[in-house]
Amino acid sequence: MPTTQPPYYITTPIYYVNDRPHVGSCYTTLLADCAARFMRAAGRPVFFLTGTDEHGQKVEKSAASRGLTPKALADENAAHFKTAFQFLHCSFDHFIRTTDAAHEAQVQEALRRLIKSGDVYLGTFEGWYDEGQEEYVTENQAREKNFKAFNGQPLVKAKEHNYYFRLSAFQKRLEEFFEKNPGFVRPEARRNEVLGRFKEGLQDVPVSRTSFTWGVPFPKEIEGADRHVTYVWIDALFNYITALDLLSVSPAPGGGDVAPRQRGQPPLASFWPAQVHAIGKEILWFHAVIWPALLMALNLPTPHCIYAHSFWIRDGKKMSKSLGNFIDLETIHAYCNAFSVDAWRWFMLTQGPIEATDADFSHPKFVEAYNADLANGIGNASSRVLNMIEKYFAGAVPDPQGNSNHAGHDWPALAQSSLASATSAMEHFDLAGALAAAMSLSKRVDAYIVATEPYRMAKDQAKMPEVGLVLYHCAEALRIAATLLACAMPAKMSDVLQRFGQEPPRPDGSFSRPLSELCKWGGLKPGTRVVKGEGLFPRADSDAPPPTPTPP
Repeated sequence: MPTTQPPYYITTPIYYVNDRPHVGSCYTTLLADCAARFMRAAGRPVFFLTGTDEHGQKVEKSAASRGLTPKALADENAAHFKTAFQFLHCSFDHFIRTTDAAHEAQVQEALRRLIKSGDVYLGTFEGWYDEGQEEYVTENQAREKNFKAFNGQPLVKAKEHNYYFRLSAFQKRLEEFFEKNPGFVRPEARRNEVLGRFKEGLQDVPVSRTSFTWGVPFPKEIEGADRHVTYVWIDALFNYITALDLLSVSPAPGGGDVAPRQRGQPPLASFWPAQVHAIGKEILWFHAVIWPALLMALNLPTPHCIYAHSFWIRDGKKMSKSLGNFIDLETIHAYCNAFSVDAWRWFMLTQGPIEATDADFSHPKFVEAYNADLANGIGNASSRVLNMIEKYFAGAVPDPQGNSNHAGHDWPALAQSSLASATSAMEHFDLAGALAAAMSLSKRVDAYIVATEPYRMAKDQAKMPEVGLVLYHCAEALRIAATLLACAMPAKMSDVLQRFGQEPPRPDGSFSRPLSELCKWGGLKPGTRVVKGEGLFPRADSDAPPPTPTPP
């Protein structure tokens, strides 16, 4: 049945294929996956996009250094990204590659429109170039950076005859747009950075390059097309709309290798504009300024929010391969094998640098969060309640006899409050806040057990109805908590729900009914059979060494 809920479109940046995935790319993708799963569970049609950025000078050089063609290197590393994200249970709807024929054709169509409108013109550039970021830098910026690139290498003096986008012509319009849309760039510190750069005045930006050949070819009918390839950043930004076929001259449903739409789902084009572009702070300028200006030039709506998170550091130091403290795929796999994929997801989503400050990854911090939230938290609460239902009621959920308010706990109100808080936080891309609201129900169960002591009451046969009342409340609260937490820990919370005899989420995070129905108090029926099972999250030894990195 078609849903009446509004579509939800969330994207990650597309990741550059000159190297393999690491904690940064996995982190951004996990953020998007958690939000996508929650919105699907809420009943909204969702399109979650990720993929790889495969053109540009860096790819061409990296491939040459290994004796490969650029496409062969792109194929190899795109597969690494896709495999890594699937290992972490990321539920993307489409993995776009900028070498996809459908993407390249739409980029060329965008160029035709921009050249025809006069927003793109042929000109000459002479100035500083950051080869690591493949970004042109103004004289002021170069001086502020001490003429060093993002990766610490010297900036390069460059002169090229290229096509340019008239970004300077959009300064006033962009400033007005930012004033009217204060939530367009988040968090607030990132917005202030962008506004600060506006004061320097916007410079026109390259749309083509002539110093190498690995890129989307310019349309053949354009002057000098044979000498120009599309600048990688322009090519990359367009992925957010080419994945939806918004620029297709002859629309082909899905575009690229996108999965077929199921009956009742809205057409791809209806997902634009995106609710959230989740990115790292180092690529904020392209997304916050150049991207909306390009969309304005094409008369297309702008996305609702550019969310630029901060970086991971490790043990108080900036991560780098030279220091040997880089969190690579081998390290990620080691933690997932030792603690579970869902434990890794939980730590990333709740302890990560989603706000304006960087987050420190350390093994003691990981173990502390794991034990507090998972082993001693929802894992322990679920085991205790299941064990007591098995022991005192032969594995059948007891009947609360219509009483839902006991020992100062108004359970229907608590459940409704957790759902409302989690939903509101997720709509604002406050993932940690949403998960804290969901986990609060599990913590309430712990406090309730301490207050009521059902294991003591069970010694008195006359108090068994009250024991049943307590255990029903505990089981029902944990059912709702697991339902809300499934977006963060899909495998473990599926396990919890099935142990309580409930429907687990589908692989994409959706359920047969929306959260508004699933999280209503009283969904767990008395008499339902439960299963104790093994411990969900065995307690970790805080003195044990970190897991040894293993090949993925």
